[in-house]
Amino acid sequence: MNIVALYGSPRKKGNSAVLADRFLEKAGEMGAESRRFFLNAMTFKGCQACMGCKTRKDHCIVKDDLSDVLEVVRDSDVLVLATPVYFGEISAQMKAFIDRTFSYLVPDFITNPEPSRLKPGKRLVFIQAQAQPDPNLYGDIYPKYERFLKPMGFRKNILIRACGVDEAGEAAGNPALMAEADAAAVAVMNG
Repeated sequence: MNIVALYGSPRKKGNSAVLADRFLEKAGEMGAESRRFFLNAMTFKGCQACMGCKTRKDHCIVKDDLSDVLEVVRDSDVLVLATPVYFGEISAQMKAFIDRTFSYLVPDFITNPEPSRLKPGKRLVFIQAQAQPDPNLYGDIYPKYERFLKPMGFRKNILIRACGVDEAGEAAGNPALMAEADAAAVAVMNG
């Protein structure tokens, strides 16, 4: 199993990162190979709306640090998107990556019954960490992005959501959250 994890927080030891690390550690114990990318440490742009991925190539034509990441994700079995919630939304770093995944869709994706260029059967683990303790707030984030990612072939998806974690790394001290990350890894590894 080949797992790619994208960290959308500027804090390498933030709560979304702690949960992603725990997930990868458990999956690694079960035989998974993984790669991590810290988006904040990279230099890249969001989608440029150039339509080059629809008219000239079958991949994003923008050349920057995200070019290789998009290829690695294309070849992966599992994608982990780990993001904090900033102003009621995913981080800007993560949003820019998701915008660039537009290149994974075929030119006629709106009408094509097979809209994705990705191999079928990919898994998505979406990790969302928020300081706001009320789970009724920001519960709309994951369903919105899952709706975009499902047509790309991410069908068996798991959400790990941490509410009420503010201080960097605070999630590590929450046994229930750590157990949730472990359970997600077991679920992914067992199909």
